[in-house]
Amino acid sequence: MLSLRLPDELEARLDKLATSTHRTKSFYARQAIELHIEDLEDLYLAEKAYGEYKAGKATARPIEDVAREYGI
Repeated sequence: MLSLRLPDELEARLDKLATSTHRTKSFYARQAIELHIEDLEDLYLAEKAYGEYKAGKATARPIEDVAREYGI
């Protein structure tokens, strides 16, 4: 179960969308999370890797090597 507070303007937009499409606000909240969670996971993974690189805990490789390794 998830409970969250939204700014009034966002809540009003979500309300209007749900009303005009005869769907629930939960439907659209769930859909938004499903569509964007992978991007957020990738972002945080990249930030973590970059932090490790800056701290000297990881090394970098040329993009050409990575592309060749994965057949891109």
